[in-house]
Amino acid sequence: MSFKTSDFRVLTTGLQYPEGPVYQQDGSVLVVEIQGKRLTRVLPDGIKETVANLGGGPNGAAIGPDGAVYVCNDGGLDFVQVGPVSVPTFQPADYVSGSIQRVIGSSFSTLYNQCNGLSLRSPDDVVFDATGNFWFTDWGKTRPTDRDMTGVYYAAADGSKITFPIPGRSAPNGIALSPDDTRLYVAETYARWILYWELSAPGVIKPNPKTLDGSYLLTAEIPRQGTLDSMAVDEEGNVYAATMLPDGPRPDVPGGITVVSPTGKILDFIELLVEGQPEPLPSNICFGGKDRKTAFITLAGTGRLVACEMEIPGKPLHFNR
Repeated sequence: MSFKTSDFRVLTTGLQYPEGPVYQQDGSVLVVEIQGKRLTRVLPDGIKETVANLGGGPNGAAIGPDGAVYVCNDGGLDFVQVGPVSVPTFQPADYVSGSIQRVIGSSFSTLYNQCNGLSLRSPDDVVFDATGNFWFTDWGKTRPTDRDMTGVYYAAADGSKITFPIPGRSAPNGIALSPDDTRLYVAETYARWILYWELSAPGVIKPNPKTLDGSYLLTAEIPRQGTLDSMAVDEEGNVYAATMLPDGPRPDVPGGITVVSPTGKILDFIELLVEGQPEPLPSNICFGGKDRKTAFITLAGTGRLVACEMEIPGKPLHFNR
């Protein structure tokens, strides 16, 4: 599929490092704003409404079985401005911990901020399975001379149980389930690869006997040696991964969306040059519209939410009704 700059519709601008798009049946799109520290609704006419001021750094979102919005809050990031692009950097001075927040209306509560005494560092992206439980990545915090080792968690939506089935990861970011919920995909930012784990039951890893960590490699052939952010899956099982520039925040060169088949073949790279302005730091993608063929993409560095039409519908999300 070949995209031109005219194929993208800019839905709104002026967002403060948007992430975690969630399409709503009324045609609006929920996004989190990491730098803005809030959950925002973007109406079909582009008007922005603040849903909740969450503090920290809201980094990913999904609708749970109770209709609430579940937010990965990374606890905050420092940002620098490079030309027109806002760039996240290090753990801020006022950082305390990361958390999972549950948002109902404009009210919110902290569902989890630790697992068996281990503090959540920087929860990043979240996906629900058919049981109403959810997987989430913890990207970890970066400091000038070191960064955290973290992993992937599995938790109950009612706050009753959280487990840590995939430890020992470096910068796990995007997370998604295959259409039948039997594969758990994870994109690791700096390793520039997408891995997956087979699931024998909800929340249960069936390890690959040929690897030490039980994972399978979907692909490490990311176009332009890009680094990876969050992702979505279509109904045929193809993975759409937000792909950032490998060599830093160059505002003159666009990142894109890497499309990968379930067998690991690179199907497409959707370059994000929108209205003549490149986006070097795309952060996430979701599907919506009446036929789920509209892709909504958060252009985090330049603060835009855009839409374009795809050939294959997105996977129906379990509780996004």
